[in-house]
Amino acid sequence: MRIVFMGTPDYAAASLQALLDAGYEVVGVFTQPDKPKGRSGKVIAPPVKTLAQQHGIPVYQPRRIRGEGVETLRALAPDLCVTAAFGQILSQEILDIPRLGTVNVHASLLPGYRGSSPVHWAIINGESKTGITTMMTDAGIDTGDILLQAETRILPGETAGELIQRLAAIGAKLLIDTVKAMEKGNCPRAPQDESQMSYYPLLTRELGRIDWRAPAREIVNRIHGLNPWPSAFSASPWGQLKLHRAEETAGSGMPGEILLASPKEGLVIAGGEGAVRIISMQAPGGKAMAPEDFLRGHPLPAGAGHMNGEA
Repeated sequence: MRIVFMGTPDYAAASLQALLDAGYEVVGVFTQPDKPKGRSGKVIAPPVKTLAQQHGIPVYQPRRIRGEGVETLRALAPDLCVTAAFGQILSQEILDIPRLGTVNVHASLLPGYRGSSPVHWAIINGESKTGITTMMTDAGIDTGDILLQAETRILPGETAGELIQRLAAIGAKLLIDTVKAMEKGNCPRAPQDESQMSYYPLLTRELGRIDWRAPAREIVNRIHGLNPWPSAFSASPWGQLKLHRAEETAGSGMPGEILLASPKEGLVIAGGEGAVRIISMQAPGGKAMAPEDFLRGHPLPAGAGHMNGEA
């Protein structure tokens, strides 16, 4: 079976590695163009590209596969295409090329959480479980027939980055189960129940702005759901802080009021209901650290008792 793989981040690389480990013939890989990263602006290759090159697989990086990639894909003559967090929408012309169609490894239990950031939104929304769905890709956004699914608990305090890493391994295994079942001709296939559909949009930096009027649980979920990107943030007496980890705790006050700022006991802030204890934060120009460590060198300024920096 000739397989063309389409994916970009580490999540996708796990599925590509699984195909290679299982002995499948991957005849080409499509991934997003290399991009500058971080303050240095150094151009970095996507993880899928790096892995493919290590195995001598031809790599193609069209800015728009539905335009400049069509003839390249057709020339590869794939029996099956596999996508995982590719980052581009496939046209019907692309979907018509592989003989067996295109399988997508989607990080949610479809039809819930369609869209490009299902893991982040599941944590933000306080879900207790999520999973992986392998599906047949059609011209819609995550609307194709469901093949196989695998469910997992969202662990207490788990960040989006940590959950994506776990789901990558689950997805890689489920992909192999799916391809093997397709080879045997006995892979389940069922249309999605549109009455149970939910769709969530792209993440934006502005989503990270904490509204301290929200209940503490919602604030904590947002902090974890946006870790590592785009990161939750808030104004504070020390400037704008990135908030990486937190937990609910007892306490009450005006939303955003700093209830505790101690090198021994940490940083606690009032929410609309309950309070939030910050576990990991990052000051401007600094690195992520525990509030206790930060507060040893940066005591709360006199008269500043609120996360907007005011008394």
